[in-house]
Amino acid sequence: SVTVSSSKPRVEVHEHTDAVLPCEFRTERDQNPRVEWKKKEKGVVFVYFNGKLTKEYAKRAKIDGATLTIHAVTQKDSGEYRCEVTASEDSVNLGEAYVTLNVLVPPHIPSCDVPSSVFVGSGLELHCKDKLSVPPATYRWYKDNRALTATADTPYIIDMKKGTLKLNSVSKTDSGMYRCESSNSVGAPKSCVAQQLKVIDYPLNLTILISGAAGFAAFVLICCICVCVCRRRGCCKREQDTFIIGTNQKDRPFGSFSGKSSMQTSASGDRYPSSRLT
Repeated sequence: SVTVSSSKPRVEVHEHTDAVLPCEFRTERDQNPRVEWKKKEKGVVFVYFNGKLTKEYAKRAKIDGATLTIHAVTQKDSGEYRCEVTASEDSVNLGEAYVTLNVLVPPHIPSCDVPSSVFVGSGLELHCKDKLSVPPATYRWYKDNRALTATADTPYIIDMKKGTLKLNSVSKTDSGMYRCESSNSVGAPKSCVAQQLKVIDYPLNLTILISGAAGFAAFVLICCICVCVCRRRGCCKREQDTFIIGTNQKDRPFGSFSGKSSMQTSASGDRYPSSRLT
């Protein structure tokens, strides 16, 4: 039977260097077995097939026995590779071994998100990101070229893995030049260009506008509350008024009307209510 193994199933190399993916096999009878290399991506991609390197690898790889060497690797070459050996004359005619390639990438210049200005007392979060480094970078923030170190007493929080610098309430002393540095174990740290942050006061007209809007909103709210309380207590219920027009010589009312009755004119020109006359 055929047996296949790899003396180094996990390979880590720096970007732009050569990666050697070892594969060893032993057959029982077949002296000329077929060797194939495949890479697992979204599907399966052939690297070495039918005694030849495929087009993508023809100019930058080689086969020695069953061992595959890829020259000047990049991050795209990272992944899982499979070495297959087929010995048609053996009782067990197929064997395979897996090799994982991890291409290490040094830090790149990170992108830094620093606003040019912010109002006093506002919350602020600065962002820093290096998407290319492998392993993932960790981050450090600098203000005026001095490294910021977060403690329980500092007014800011730093997430070294996410690259964020958070200030809950900025003050004038937070003005300055800010930059971020990314680093990993592969290469030298890289830093973005320092950017100016200014902490400014609210404009007077804006402060007045905000205060006025807040006062008006409070006034409307109080009015609504008063109306609701009045309606609950019945203070706003309209009562029907009754008006006495006059009396005769014996002080007996001779006419009355409600607010809903209409007026008519007599032959002498006097006006009197048209309804409920007694």
